[in-house]
Amino acid sequence: MARFAKPAEGSWTQHYPELGTGLVSYEDSISPEFYELERDAVFRRAWLNVGRVEQLPRTGSYFTKELAVAKTSVVVVRDKEGHVRAFHNMCRHRGNKLVWTDFPQEETSGSCRQFVCKYHGWRYELDGACSFVQQEDEFFDLDKADYGLAPVHCEVWAGFIFVNLDPDLRYGSLREFLGPMVTALDGYPFDKMTERYVLRSEMPTNWKTFLDALQEQYHAPIVHGSARSENFDAPMMVTGFEAPHYQLDGPHRMTTTPGYQPWEMPADKLKPLESATRSGLFGPWDSPDLGPLVPGVNPGGCNPWGNSEFMIWPNFGIQIWERGWYNTYHLWPTSYDTHVFECAHYYVPATSARERVARHVSVATWKEFALQDDNLIGAVQQMLESRAITAFPLCDQEILCRHFHKVTADCVDAYRREH
Repeated sequence: MARFAKPAEGSWTQHYPELGTGLVSYEDSISPEFYELERDAVFRRAWLNVGRVEQLPRTGSYFTKELAVAKTSVVVVRDKEGHVRAFHNMCRHRGNKLVWTDFPQEETSGSCRQFVCKYHGWRYELDGACSFVQQEDEFFDLDKADYGLAPVHCEVWAGFIFVNLDPDLRYGSLREFLGPMVTALDGYPFDKMTERYVLRSEMPTNWKTFLDALQEQYHAPIVHGSARSENFDAPMMVTGFEAPHYQLDGPHRMTTTPGYQPWEMPADKLKPLESATRSGLFGPWDSPDLGPLVPGVNPGGCNPWGNSEFMIWPNFGIQIWERGWYNTYHLWPTSYDTHVFECAHYYVPATSARERVARHVSVATWKEFALQDDNLIGAVQQMLESRAITAFPLCDQEILCRHFHKVTADCVDAYRREH
């Protein structure tokens, strides 16, 4: 997949002529046929982030991930040698889902010495090897060595666990797939931020429709105006509504939001809760000492810097904040017009009640903004499906949306040509 060069400053879209400036079709967000192609062309070929190494703290720790878009479930485990492995969550005997708790459709996690099938009792070691077959002598020429769990390609970058369902690894290794813009984050102290808060919502929209709202600020003054305090929203008033830096690299995208110092604002220009807890949308005001940050965090060298958002194709985002925390989000398709949105916030562990409250306020404020997008995007999906209008103009600030839809369409087109 072609890489994009970092542009000069100024108008952004003009630096990427391959994107064009014409109208953009949103048929890819409303077509059941496109969605079915997307399953194979995108989600069964790309590297998909499914979690972090902190979710596997010891030998035998595991978690499952439901990948409805690929019609499978995977189990991720730390084996006896400390390696992170992934397998299709499927018993080799009769295909039962191997790891689940009360309800087979729900994700689960825990710790074990081996996996045992709930149906006929076959057992598997942490490395996937089949170790026990109930009444083995009744089978015909069965060799347990031939019936280990079906492996899934699994690699770890910066503590993030990725899987790839493509046996041929058409996108290469994980680092090759991520490319220089994302791997420039090597050395960022993700591992120090282990206090985790998770939000999850089932969304009545195509996954791309909602992701578009996360990768442009053009909508912010309109959609998020109700978040203001007495018609004043400090972050938006100080930073404006235009990102100072956009960047593309292969299928991935990033943007930067400028920062501000809330403690320098007049008290009557902030929400009372923000002043009382010293926290808000940009995170707790009192930031931890993380040392010098790697240049890849703010590749545009923006000053003041607020956050950098890296959108790793197809459905994973990392948002790194100047205040010393980060959040991730995933959009997991469940049909052509529904998906599951997941967001996790990560902080350096709190050492006092005040710090813990500040983190809760940060999470709650972010959730408030996300819910405003949530409410609106359902209306977008409804009217797109009317097909009353089929192509739409995008402005320069929506360059990431333009790139995102082009990359996805190109992959689907290439898949069509193959078949």
